Amino acid sequence: MSTFPVLSQQKLLQRLAHPQRKIRMVLDTDTYNEIDDQFAVIYAMKSPENMTVEAFYAAPFFNDLSTGPKDGMEKSYNELKRISSLLPEMADVPIYRGSESYLPEAGAPVESEAARDLVQRALAAPDDDPLYVVAIGAITNVASAILMEPSIIEKIVVVWLGGHALHWRDTTEFNLAQDLHASRTVLDSGVPLVLIPCGGVASHLATTLSEINDYVREKGPIGEYLYETFKNCSPDHFGYSRVIWDISTIAFLNNEEWTPSTLVHSPVLSSDFRWSVDRNRHFIRCVEYIHRDSVFKDLFSKLGN
Repeated sequence: MSTFPVLSQQKLLQRLAHPQRKIRMVLDTDTYNEIDDQFAVIYAMKSPENMTVEAFYAAPFFNDLSTGPKDGMEKSYNELKRISSLLPEMADVPIYRGSESYLPEAGAPVESEAARDLVQRALAAPDDDPLYVVAIGAITNVASAILMEPSIIEKIVVVWLGGHALHWRDTTEFNLAQDLHASRTVLDSGVPLVLIPCGGVASHLATTLSEINDYVREKGPIGEYLYETFKNCSPDHFGYSRVIWDISTIAFLNNEEWTPSTLVHSPVLSSDFRWSVDRNRHFIRCVEYIHRDSVFKDLFSKLGN
């Protein structure tokens, strides 16, 4: 079992504060899984005033769009390549393949290009300039890197879209539930963590095909790509909206006022995917609400740049 370094309370709270400056980040994404990752990838690249994306990592996923975690990761890798071909800003940003499986057991990392790159980048980060690890899928790659080299806990801040709101009746959410061991690793390790719950928080970020047609479609090749992606996500758009969950992480980094948050004790994750509270545990930051209109106004405006 890995022994994790323990940050002082002062240092942990400093890391959990909003950066209020331009940060360096990597984006870990199951890009082929839904249509929201594509928006988040592009939103990050269109926010250079607040973030520099140093690398993309393809995350595993398994649902009806893949034959297994490895296939999901490979499809996500290819989708990142596709976006890169449409978005000039991505041309020089490296894309790495991630885990081909979930953690097989507690404390057992999965080797991948992504996890190794994360370890290398994190170790190279200055002590006063942590690398932000933005994760919008199963947290396998990030947990693996932490288990491979626990000292990176002192060099990174994780911003993860995972689980449901802490008052929710359960937290059986796709990102979190795919890899129980990885989710527990990140929650238990003491790594500075900004948790953005899905149900009850990111679920505010709904939009419609009509809105995408009006404010996205005419924004060049990338706008057409996002419009077609949204259009193809449902056979019928009458009275239909879709939550673009993953842009919540980028919105947090762009403006903390759009994503009100609070410090909480890192929740305990049960094997049947429920939250419980232990007030002896370390603090994390948890987003409580998202101002939907502010986020979409920012995204739509930046697509024209």
